[in-house]
Amino acid sequence: MNINWYPGHMKKTKEEIQNNLKLVDIVLEIIDARIPESSRNPMLDEILGDKPRLIVMNKSDLADNKVNRMWINKFKGEGIPATLMNSKEKINVSRIYDLAKAELSEKFERIEAKNIENKVIRMMIVGIPNAGKSTFINNIAKRKSANVGNRPGVTKTKQWIKTNANIELLDTPGVLWPKFDEETGLNLSYTHAIKDEILNIEDLTLKFLEKMKEDYPENLNERYGIDQEKPALEIYEDIARKRGAVTKGGDFDYTRTANIILTDFRSGKLGRITLERP
Repeated sequence: MNINWYPGHMKKTKEEIQNNLKLVDIVLEIIDARIPESSRNPMLDEILGDKPRLIVMNKSDLADNKVNRMWINKFKGEGIPATLMNSKEKINVSRIYDLAKAELSEKFERIEAKNIENKVIRMMIVGIPNAGKSTFINNIAKRKSANVGNRPGVTKTKQWIKTNANIELLDTPGVLWPKFDEETGLNLSYTHAIKDEILNIEDLTLKFLEKMKEDYPENLNERYGIDQEKPALEIYEDIARKRGAVTKGGDFDYTRTANIILTDFRSGKLGRITLERP
């Protein structure tokens, strides 16, 4: 499958991030814990340069907990502090602040040396579409301050958000990059970072079932009660049959079944799944 999605506003966002870096102390990169590599925009390394950075592995409650820890250790080894988070629950704001302050130790030493009372950290939030940036911001700010939607690309304008924790957040729209390999494209599509409307979700679901057969076969059996040893297409059709996704003529409704399977994965009903390992 050839998957690419790079709307015009994403090019503009890249330029905005570059222009606004001077306004912030640190960048907080929100990634999807189910696809830690695919949900990191490779353009950010070039854009951010030496700017201090934190990583929040969002949706960690939907990801494989053992693999979560593996990724935390990998990022730590690269010199980037990372933390797990489920932005739908109460966020440990003090942990975010402490991680950022540790990365900005030189700045705070200079402030203290000048006897200046300024504990505020200005933080830019970046991430791909549907990584949970807006939900995270609304949670940490304890008010509905950013536009949120379950469709990628809802947040499209720059927003400053003040919090009660000496953190000021600069929100940016979710941004992808012009070209990525097939595996990355599939991972972004599975997690809805790329809109279903531009995809062939029947083919996408078949690829997903092949991935599940390889990495999480027991999840398929537990959720759908099917023989996970069968070929992916037969599993697809068994799920359609068990979920009643069959037409009056007796044909399988592959589109309806695809929506059932992808929704189960995205909502966590298929279990805690991570599609990439360090």
